[in-house]
Formats: sequence, structure tokens, C-alpha cells
Amino acid sequence: MQSGSRAQYDEMLDPDGSVRPAYAGFRNWYDAQDSGWLKRQDSEAERFFRRTGITFNVYGDDAAEERLIPFDMIPRIITANEWRKLSRGIEQRVRALNAFLHDLYHRQEIVRSGRLPERLLQGNDAFLPQMAGFTPPGDVYTHVVGIDLVRTGPDEFMVLEDNARTPSGVSYMLENRETMMAMFPELFSRVAVRPVSDYPRRLARSLAACAPSCASQRPVVAVLTPGIYNSAYFEHAFLADQMGAELVEGSDLRVVDGRIAMRTTTGYRPVDVIYRRVDDDYLDPLTFNKDSALGVAGIMDVYRAGRVTIANAPGTGIADDKAIYSFMPEIVEFYTGEKPILQNVPTWRCSEPDSLAYVLDNLKELVVKEVHGSGGYGMLIGPTSSKGEIARFAKKLRARPENYIAQPTLSLSTVPIFTKAGLAPRHVDLRPFVLVSPGGIDITPGGLTRVALKKGSLVVNSSQGGGTKDSWVLED
Repeated sequence: MQSGSRAQYDEMLDPDGSVRPAYAGFRNWYDAQDSGWLKRQDSEAERFFRRTGITFNVYGDDAAEERLIPFDMIPRIITANEWRKLSRGIEQRVRALNAFLHDLYHRQEIVRSGRLPERLLQGNDAFLPQMAGFTPPGDVYTHVVGIDLVRTGPDEFMVLEDNARTPSGVSYMLENRETMMAMFPELFSRVAVRPVSDYPRRLARSLAACAPSCASQRPVVAVLTPGIYNSAYFEHAFLADQMGAELVEGSDLRVVDGRIAMRTTTGYRPVDVIYRRVDDDYLDPLTFNKDSALGVAGIMDVYRAGRVTIANAPGTGIADDKAIYSFMPEIVEFYTGEKPILQNVPTWRCSEPDSLAYVLDNLKELVVKEVHGSGGYGMLIGPTSSKGEIARFAKKLRARPENYIAQPTLSLSTVPIFTKAGLAPRHVDLRPFVLVSPGGIDITPGGLTRVALKKGSLVVNSSQGGGTKDSWVLED
């Protein structure tokens, strides 16, 4: 499963089997527990999630049923020093992403300089001409960012992809911590872990700081959801409740006196900031998809008039494009004047003939992804695919090479999960959540750890059988 002969990095154990410092406090506690009690707690965690209603829908599933996201009760642990290094790299990358988006929708200096090919924007559905020349309130495009990271060694974290449009999963980060604290309160008195429970308060404060100039002294924030049938509806409702914000659907909003207003029992009330969880194409039927019933007719006119903030800004999805991702080292250097602290995974752009030829010759060794894909769909993992699957994928690749990028199969790090037979290593990634406002960049310590629960699997997405676990950043 790994590229080359290099062994995967075990985050808990040294090669000689001794426990690494990050896990020392936890492992001492764990070894002192009764194994029967731990098994009962593992079952209790599942019941807790079922009672809380932490579920998701799988698109394309014939049954279209809600599934429980598997939760593993062994935390993923990062030291304070490791987190400091990571935070510097995350902050640098998010600063570059915001500057990049501003430039793309204004002078496009990075294209003029020859650092980014113009063809990546032409005909790209994620690039919105309607945003050209417009600057969002506070000059913030990506109010909430999720940076997906993988670890390949002691000090080696790499960015797998950027989520600048509508990153999800923060509710699971919060519920994972709440579950752990409810089940093992004494553990948190023994191991000093940085808190994450104040994320909703920080999110509300960060969004309010991005309110337009016409906003009241206490800006009104609303979460715009596509509705109860959306796969992430649990998260939309959870965050609105935790923030003290209104949860609204498109039908609850309308344009009143040049402002976006929401329906209340006493009439329509202006909204200053909309944290939207609706895709660009469905945001405004007058501007984008005319058949959309999920958005608000006229919202883009109000937005461009500077009378409402939309978070994240329309058009930020261009930064999620995996072909754009392959240029992130150049993007970071262009806008910050610094070398990237966090490296990209090496990437072949299949739109380039030489790269396509290499990828086709080495499909059985590579991971191939759709440029606009997400959730683990539409991808090929060469080392685990049959000859027939590889041949069928090669046909798709030749037909639309510009739709794909390819990457090596990395030696992803492992962390322990709880099994009936004891602790067992499984591959993980990490999605830290970043808040951006005119006042600066705020990174929540930890984030969402997604874990591949199947032995040897590299696919961590919940839609593909993965689970989640609590992410600990230790205090100094």
C-alpha cells in the first residue's frame, strides 16, 4: 500500500515498540484500565452517538438511509510543539489562499506573471465571473477553511487538499470531544488537552466581524441550509444552535428594502451575515441555476451592493480545484514571498501530455482523483484496484484527461484504534478548521481526525467506510 519500501510512521509507537512522548500519559492510563470496562465503554460510545443523532446521508445510496458515523474512542494525540509548527504552515497557506482569491477576481497578477496558466480558469465552473471586480466585506473570501493534512514522518505533515468552499465536519470534532469527556472525565484530569468546545463562540465572533458596514452594532448571523435532506443537515442545525444563530432555508429569506431579510413571527428582519451551506449554483436563481429552490432570488445583487456578507464568498470553490492545488507552492510563494512551510503531495496534472503518459503507464501505483471530486468518490487507488478496474479507469482518463490529477500512494501515518483484540494501527488524516476575519486567522487546536477502520485501507472518508476520532493537542 505504501510507495517505495519505506515503512509507515506509527504516531504512538517507536520502531522498537516503546511509546512516543505524545502518547505516554494516555497509554499509562489505558494500560491501567480493565479490558472488559473498555469494551463496554466502546459500545456506550456508539449508543451515545445514536442518541445524539450524529448521522449522515450517503449520496447515491439506493436506500438513502442515514448512517451512524463510526467513532473510535482512542484519541489521536499531537504535541504542543508539533502543533506550533503545523499552525505556522496552516496560517501561511490560508493567507495565501485569501490573497489568491482576491487577485483572481481582480487583476489576476499571478496569471499575468506566468505562474498560473489561464486555461485553469477558462471554462472552469468554479470560477465565477459574477465576482469579478467585487471585494467582499473585510476583504475576506474564505471565512471558514478546512486544510486536509496527512502525516508521513516525525516532522512531516503534507497538505492533501484545501477546502475553501464549505468545509464540513466541525460538528463531529465537537461531539467527539464531548463524548470523550463524558466517558472518561478522569483522563482529562491526568492529560492536559487544549479545549475545542469554544469553536462555535469563536465562529460567531469571527463571522460577526465580517459584517457589512450597514450592519447593526450586534450583527445578525444566519446559517443557510439546503434543508433536512442534505447529508450535513445535522451539522447545520448543530452549529446554528451552538452559535445562537438563526437556521434558515432559502424560503425563509427575501430581499426587503435592499437588504436580505428573514421571516419571523413579527415580520421580516434584516440579516447581516449568511453562513451558507448551499453550493454556488443554487445560491441565487436570478444569477445562477434558474431552477434552484434552495437559494434566495436577488441575493447576489444585495451582496455586490455590499449590504450582506456571504460566508464563504461565492467563487471560493476555485481554490478547491485539484489542478489549482498542484500550483499551491507557487501560489504561496507569490503572495507571501516565503517558501511554503507545508508541502503539497507531488501531483501529476493529467491535462499535460507528458504527465498523462506517465500516469497511464503507472496507474497500478498511483491514486487518481477528479479535479472537482470530493468525499472519496470518482477516484482510483491503483494498488488496491483490479486489472479490470484499472483498464476501465484508463479509458475514462484518456477521454477527459483535464478532469484528473494523480498522486503517489503515500506512506500515511497510523494511530491506534480500539478493537476487540486490543489496539491496532490504522491510517488517518487530519482536517484542522481555520476562521478568517479582518482581525486575523484563528486555528482551532486539533480538528477532525478521520480514520480508515479497515486494515490496510487508505480511504478515510465516512462515505467510504471510514470513522472519526477525537484529536488532542497537548498543552505545554
